[in-house]
Amino acid sequence: MKAFYKNNNGLIAIPEWTPNCWINIESPTPAEKTYLLEELQIPEAFYNDIEDIDERPRIEIEDGWTLIIMRVPIKSNDIKLPFQTIPLGLVFKEDICVTISFYKTEIIADFVSYSKRKNIEIQDNYDLILRLLLSSSVWYLKYLKQINQKIKLAEDNLEKSIKNEELQALLQIEKCLVFFITSLKGNDVLFHRVKNLKAHKANYDLDLLEDVDIELSQAQDTANIYSNILTGMMDAYASVISNNMNNIMKQMTSISIILMIPTLIASLYGMNVPNGLEESKYGIWILLLISVVLSAFGVFLFKRRRWF
Repeated sequence: MKAFYKNNNGLIAIPEWTPNCWINIESPTPAEKTYLLEELQIPEAFYNDIEDIDERPRIEIEDGWTLIIMRVPIKSNDIKLPFQTIPLGLVFKEDICVTISFYKTEIIADFVSYSKRKNIEIQDNYDLILRLLLSSSVWYLKYLKQINQKIKLAEDNLEKSIKNEELQALLQIEKCLVFFITSLKGNDVLFHRVKNLKAHKANYDLDLLEDVDIELSQAQDTANIYSNILTGMMDAYASVISNNMNNIMKQMTSISIILMIPTLIASLYGMNVPNGLEESKYGIWILLLISVVLSAFGVFLFKRRRWF
């Protein structure tokens, strides 16, 4: 999907390209790829780098073109990975500025709507990347809240019964948090590189720099806190599962020992040797009585030692 925006007390959608407007392309079609590579003539290497799902945040300059890649969060349709991060590339040169994403995100539409509400004027391409970093940090925090709700739901389910499904849900959430923490660290490094560019350092809005720094730090701290909580929770449930297994094995062993007592007595009585009871009509009852007494004594002993 291709869209054009220009400054007018916020970002306003326009029908076609004009110099110094912002072009946003999400999930580019073959026609849009041709438009980028042949009409705008952006370097194909930049396009391929943005397409790589594992591309790290960075700045690169080639033939007058500047590429800035940041990582933004998205909500995935994959049940095994409900949240993940993707590269969002900003490519610009002179009066051309393009953002490219190979996945549909909620960030861009929200960013445009927010700029209209607040009447934000984008000063230049570096101002745009800083504001996108700020917007992405806010969305990281939004998704982290949803992740926290999933953690609480999984915890409630685990309190009722420990099943593989709940443990797998926690593992999936942990994987999401690892992606978030790694991407936020990359964005933080990118922010400080952009912030310290000597050619543009004097033109930055200091309030905007402070806002981006605060939101990035808050998102990183929140992701780390949730990750630590989740790690502690999984360790605790691993200990619970291990303890439950030990209790079950202890109970099964105790039951086996109790059942072994009458079996041993019956085996001794059934041996082909004289024992004084083979001619007695009360022999079977005497053996049953001895078995019951010894078994009852065994149960009493195990109960006292809390092996049952």
